[in-house]
Amino acid sequence: MAEFTQRELMTITKALADPRRFEILQNIAGNSCMACSDLRVQFPIAAATLSHHLKELETAGLIATERRGKFVDATFQPKAWKQYLNELKRVMVAGKCGVE
Repeated sequence: MAEFTQRELMTITKALADPRRFEILQNIAGNSCMACSDLRVQFPIAAATLSHHLKELETAGLIATERRGKFVDATFQPKAWKQYLNELKRVMVAGKCGVE
């Protein structure tokens, strides 16, 4: 497994800091593939706002998007998520935060 950089850690952390974006990620992760049109039904937000959230999640490596004609499908990227969680554990142990 490649080394997880500080930049990757911060990019994912920033992406997840938005509660709506985290909620969108949870919905995508709960399905094998999620159409953006389905996300628009679940989240009554402007298409541009949803697009921005998806772009942030994709930039962080947490999702991948694939264009299917005029539709876009989003899929969760578990490898990035696992690397992120492992890095958080490493940071906590190194910092001796005492969090259990």
